[in-house]
Amino acid sequence: MFINELSNINGVSGNEDEVRKFIIDKLKKLVDKFEIDSMGNLYAFKKGKKSGKKIMLAAHMDEVGFMVTGIEQSGDIRFRPVGGIEPLTCLSKRVIIGKNKISGVIGVKATHLNTIEEEKSVPKFESLRIDAGFSSKEEASSKVNLGDYIAFDTEYYEENGICTGKGFDDRAGCSILMDIAGMDFPYDTYLTFTVQEEVGLRGARIAGNRVFPDICIVVEGTGAGDFPSKRDIGSYPSLGSGPVITLLDRSLIVQKKLVDFLLNVAKDNRIPYQFKRPNIGATDAGRIHISKTGVPSMVLAVPVRYIHSPCCIMLKRDYNNTLKLIEKGIERIEEVI
Repeated sequence: MFINELSNINGVSGNEDEVRKFIIDKLKKLVDKFEIDSMGNLYAFKKGKKSGKKIMLAAHMDEVGFMVTGIEQSGDIRFRPVGGIEPLTCLSKRVIIGKNKISGVIGVKATHLNTIEEEKSVPKFESLRIDAGFSSKEEASSKVNLGDYIAFDTEYYEENGICTGKGFDDRAGCSILMDIAGMDFPYDTYLTFTVQEEVGLRGARIAGNRVFPDICIVVEGTGAGDFPSKRDIGSYPSLGSGPVITLLDRSLIVQKKLVDFLLNVAKDNRIPYQFKRPNIGATDAGRIHISKTGVPSMVLAVPVRYIHSPCCIMLKRDYNNTLKLIEKGIERIEEVI
């Protein structure tokens, strides 16, 4: 399980280099070769027991974050989100800026300084600034540049099987792919770590056409809905209920035979499972399944509370059950390939 180290690496969409370097370093003795395409997608190839078919397992390396868009005379830093982030989750949160790893805080006024109108509204990113302790534009510009990436400054923590940290969407998936890298695969297999998923599934479009596998499993960290709320939020996944199986989302309808395959594997191995709330979100499978003449694709995910925020929560037993379902599924993949 590599989630602790992966979570602590900063890899906002378009800046996945450090994540990729870490994966290569950890897998170099377990796979046959690596390839990196012009987008930055990483392919870890393992020769299978048989030839003639190709399996693709995919997870995205990138996380949501921000980019520096301006520096004010005061030294405060303007920024915009990279990927889907709600401003409400960011107020007064610590961040790390650029290659110099400058620490800052997304500033917000103390509540007693707000007007009545401000108390009734949520600030927009346009009105927020990062305070990194600079006293002038000149001082800030000596350490921070336009276009610098900004990541949440959150350290991974684990206790009693409860994991907290940033970027579990989709470092959880990356970690699972790394965990299974040592197994024997029935066919040639491409462990594919994609880029820029959070800004439009961009890396997956290239990866699907490059590999063009006979079958694909996308591994994700998906939003759990069992968080504190005053209303019934419906059939969202919950922590502790096992891997999440996608039926359909905004980018993909999973073929019924593939859903039935996952259900049979789960039941035969007494692995708990649940379903993702239909028609919510999108994953790399949305691009991969329409590569060339089509790729049968399915999505399995670890349920995660508070994705796309400074701190996520995940249960280790959900992670382990997702890993087990994927391993057992690969062992029986000939049933659907």
